[in-house]
Amino acid sequence: MALNSIRIGSSAFALAAALAATAVSAQTTPSNDTTTPSSQAPANVGPAVTDSADLGTIVVTANKRAENVQNVPLAVSVLAPTQLKAAGVTQFSDLGRVSPSLVIRTAEQPVNSNVSLRGVGTFAFGIGVESSVAVLVDEVPLAFAARAFTDLPDVQRIEVLRGPQSTLYGKSASAGLINIITQDPTSTFHAKANALATSDREYGGNVSLSGPMGEDLGYVVSGSYSNWDGNVKNLFNGKRVNGHEAGNFRGKIRWTPDANLKITLSGNYLNGNTTVGRPFTHMSPTALLRNTAGLTEAVVMPGVVVSPDNTDVSNNFNSRTKYQGYGGYLRGELGLGDMTLTSITSYDHFHQTDYLDQDDTSYSGALGNNNQVGEFKEHMVTQEVRLQSPAEKPFRYTIGAYYADVNFARPFVRGPAFSAANWYATIESRQIAGFAQVDWTFLPKLTLTGGVRVQNEKVDYTYQDNLAVAPARSFFSGGAQKTAPTWKVSLRYQITDNLMAFGTYATGYKGQTYDLTTGFNANRAAAGPIRPEKSRDKEVGVRWQSTDHRLTANVTLFSTHYTDLQAQTIETLADGTSNFRLTNVGGLTTKGVEVETSARIGQDVNLRGSVTYLDAKYSSYPVAQCYPLQTAATGCVTTASPTFQNLTGTRAVQAPKWKFQVGADYAPSLTDTLKGVVQVDWQYQSSLFFTPRDPETIQPAYSIVNVGIGVRAADRRWEVIGFVNNLLDKQYYGSLVNTAGNFGNQIATQAVLPRDFHRYGGVRLAFNF
Repeated sequence: MALNSIRIGSSAFALAAALAATAVSAQTTPSNDTTTPSSQAPANVGPAVTDSADLGTIVVTANKRAENVQNVPLAVSVLAPTQLKAAGVTQFSDLGRVSPSLVIRTAEQPVNSNVSLRGVGTFAFGIGVESSVAVLVDEVPLAFAARAFTDLPDVQRIEVLRGPQSTLYGKSASAGLINIITQDPTSTFHAKANALATSDREYGGNVSLSGPMGEDLGYVVSGSYSNWDGNVKNLFNGKRVNGHEAGNFRGKIRWTPDANLKITLSGNYLNGNTTVGRPFTHMSPTALLRNTAGLTEAVVMPGVVVSPDNTDVSNNFNSRTKYQGYGGYLRGELGLGDMTLTSITSYDHFHQTDYLDQDDTSYSGALGNNNQVGEFKEHMVTQEVRLQSPAEKPFRYTIGAYYADVNFARPFVRGPAFSAANWYATIESRQIAGFAQVDWTFLPKLTLTGGVRVQNEKVDYTYQDNLAVAPARSFFSGGAQKTAPTWKVSLRYQITDNLMAFGTYATGYKGQTYDLTTGFNANRAAAGPIRPEKSRDKEVGVRWQSTDHRLTANVTLFSTHYTDLQAQTIETLADGTSNFRLTNVGGLTTKGVEVETSARIGQDVNLRGSVTYLDAKYSSYPVAQCYPLQTAATGCVTTASPTFQNLTGTRAVQAPKWKFQVGADYAPSLTDTLKGVVQVDWQYQSSLFFTPRDPETIQPAYSIVNVGIGVRAADRRWEVIGFVNNLLDKQYYGSLVNTAGNFGNQIATQAVLPRDFHRYGGVRLAFNF
């Protein structure tokens, strides 16, 4: 099931070298691209990214200003629709396939999924705990990571910014951000439609219409629907689970009454559900549910054969989620002489109800049938105002202010057999920030960039424990407030028109919070808030692109240190007792190198490749929870109460040493109006831990190959492609969970299976008019 990591690690170096050599030696023909030349700076609001099938100048808004990505002194990956389709990316959770520094850990419910960049992410169950990686849609932040775990909208491009981005994007971007840019209105009528059907019962599609509604008014509306019943079978009722159903709608209206004013109104709505099934992949023959005599595997999970390839469960409770969300934004862009004033006002609402068979069996006796039901409710209002100088002048600046108010609520019930819980919590986070960034080309080829952000955050919470027995307290409330600065400085040297080198130093910040989960009590309340997580990042990089834009090679070296890392650990409370919770555990250092290349050979062949080497380790984590079944021989200090392990110096979770992706698109002419299409995408990831040191939660190295073959119109108005994903049928896991504690402290390991756990095929149809 796994490949040899050493052999593949060497192959990754060879791959990067081969791609670079291809970029240098490829014979090219003159390009007829009409994209913006790299020597010219785009306007403050620029055009869309060129699709990967037609390489050219790629324009991004990573610095909140439209710029050629090759001139941006940041580590930025840009993902275009063609690349996403070839890699089998249909949902947000698939993005880790095409961005090697990105790992997305799926979970039994979207709210428990986790996003990591360069080995840094936040895994927590509490409401109001920010992710280290921010997710934005059209520059509007999502307060709830689960809001992103659905079908991707009508994507124009996706920008993945690696490393701290707190100076321009705030306290939820301490490790990086993902910016999803959707399609804009067009000046003429334009229609797109895509449809998908697979051999394993997935089907769906999307439609997008755009054009003018008048001389000064334009629109774009899009809708999508997808349905997949899953790749896990529940033997209790014969239904398939681990699937999803989702519908999305998005619309924009843009009014441009004159050359100096542009107003965009956007709205969105989503509605969907997921089903849950976590097959057991490893179980001791002596394991007993709740360590009760007679409750063997065969009794509590009849028909299930536990193995690494198991795709069966036996659950007598319908584990699932239902979610609904809506929101929108009003964006205004006003020209003030040669400057631009931009205002973005947004509102977002998201509501999810989750149901889980907590014992993951079909046993219904006194010690089984334990279930949990909860809700996540979120409301967010944001306001950003910024003023920008012209992009083409030697001295350029962006100054702005930001306000956000986010409210979360979580009712939660679990039981009745064991681990009973019944509580209701709320948390409100308010942020006010001012930021500024200056770019000064003080010499013809040398540009200095400096930025600073000062933000004030205020957090208030309530927690009602409905199971507390008097005289124990049942209601808690409190709050905290903090003002914090972040900053960055960068030096960029334009060696030639096509070659740029840069160095950047930046700081990151993730806000304080409270761990509002089961077990919150007077001790936790007295302990106060979890302190902010801070980071310091150093990067150097080189960006090169040939004059005709056909060849690109980018390299980034980075080293980032995190202090007051927010993670699960043992905490000593105000009265001297200890428990396990989210708190500040110490530090983490992540360093490595990222290589991204692309080449267009002739008119028919496009190549792309990227590779990341990552060394992410805990620099300070002296008191961590022992994993289930850990002994003194494997590092658990069993003489202490509670027991603990020292993780200092060990590899961080969700941090593979090697990860790469290679893609090729060959489109030879068959006739004057028809082209063939051959697509190949190869993804590799070395081993990683889902839980520190736990041998039951190691994901071995794996390699996935996707292929597609079809035909398209020469003018790209339509295409039909048959594809096979996971061609070699290699099995891997989206997540592994050690549930030995539920089975008498005997081995019991469960998996969340990815969409392509087994090979499947299908057909993609696309129309573009």
